Amino acid sequence: MDSMTRLVMKHARRAVLRFLLGLGITLALLLPLNAQPNAQPNTPAPDSTTPISALRLDPQQFSNSLDAGNLAEAILQLEQGWRQQLNEYYGRHFRTEILSPEQIAQSLRQNAQTTGQQSALIYAVSTDKQLEVILLLPDGQLLHHRVTDATAEVLADTAQKMRLGLANVTAPPQQYLPPAQQLYAWIIEPLRPALEAQGVDNLIFCLGGGLRSVPMAALHDGQDFLITQYSVGIIPAFNLLDRRPAQLAEAQVFAMGASEFQSQVSLPAVPIELAAITQLWDGEVALNQAFTLENLRTRRSHQSYSIVHLATHANFAPGKAQESYIQFWNQRLGLDQLRQMSLQTPKVELLVLSACRTALGDPNAELGFAGLAVQSGAKATLASWWSIPDAGTFVFMTGFYQTLLDAPTKSEALRQTQLAMLEGTLTLDSDEIQPALRGIVIPDSVMDEATANLSHPYYWAGFTMIGNPW
Repeated sequence: MDSMTRLVMKHARRAVLRFLLGLGITLALLLPLNAQPNAQPNTPAPDSTTPISALRLDPQQFSNSLDAGNLAEAILQLEQGWRQQLNEYYGRHFRTEILSPEQIAQSLRQNAQTTGQQSALIYAVSTDKQLEVILLLPDGQLLHHRVTDATAEVLADTAQKMRLGLANVTAPPQQYLPPAQQLYAWIIEPLRPALEAQGVDNLIFCLGGGLRSVPMAALHDGQDFLITQYSVGIIPAFNLLDRRPAQLAEAQVFAMGASEFQSQVSLPAVPIELAAITQLWDGEVALNQAFTLENLRTRRSHQSYSIVHLATHANFAPGKAQESYIQFWNQRLGLDQLRQMSLQTPKVELLVLSACRTALGDPNAELGFAGLAVQSGAKATLASWWSIPDAGTFVFMTGFYQTLLDAPTKSEALRQTQLAMLEGTLTLDSDEIQPALRGIVIPDSVMDEATANLSHPYYWAGFTMIGNPW
């Protein structure tokens, strides 16, 4: 080999090395900043005794960004940190694009053009010494306020008092209204002028640990609950949201559930709940023995039901994701297994769980609930923070599906249903739901339960829209 040939080969090798090095750097820059390889089998899981809300978000760095007035950087830290929380809780690796505040605002404006609803995004994060609240308005404006009176201990105590009062049907207003009014004063009151100036009527809450299980619809300004002015929903992080508006004009419902269980209390109203839904919407019913994961996947392989309704027990427990579950007829499906429902292909617009129970105040249970939509593959999930008597659930769900037929968004349908319950206009005798009850024989036990005062927030405040609110 002559010297000229060796020189050419030497330069060629160097060129190849430079190309590979440049390619590697380019790919590294394109990947998400916090992307990590999928966990290996021997990688230890996060300690279930450690509040998951404290993971992957540096409170000091977050506070420093706020002190410097860099709200966009603070939002970036929240979005990345909360995505990582879900990665660790579910044992998955969500690869999503982290949007800038202006890109988020642009998405809000686009959905306003489609739905007619003006949405704003509210981040509320508890740190040891204070509560931090950031508002992102549809025009891209960012506002921040800090509540030093709301230390982590004080905030947790206030939130727990509100939750316990709302989840107790015998609780008088003086038990749940003071904490609901205090939380309103801390979170919403400083934002009201800006919200009103931009005509906002839908609030999307992105909440930190300790606040995720607070029923935001029941915040109270001293005169009225929050839902008298705004529709409300929660998300785990905006970057995890499927932002496309729902396509429900010709949607069909696959209504599944069980009225009998081997080791849990029966749900006698489930058969009439499913029948009422499918009288309002075109769809199919699968009850008891037909309520299986295999049947759900088989039926959806033949018919792309846009709404999946599961009238069954669902439990969000402390600890790891697999300790929480949805009960099918023949198995419990852990939260870490939700993708087995195959709701992402074709995409389910709305997953409804009508009989849930959550360990209120537990950070892991909160995170499992808040991540329901993204983990299941559905655009949005409607579920309740606490168990509600069968009759109340039946009335609520019938009213919701009736309202959903004409409402501009899913969250607005939820708001109107909650208002109807609050005002006492949604009962078994209501004109609105009579078309759904035609020909249905209602058991005496359900009739007796339905005579209760359904206006108490116990019956409506726990229902929450998770994920895409539009």
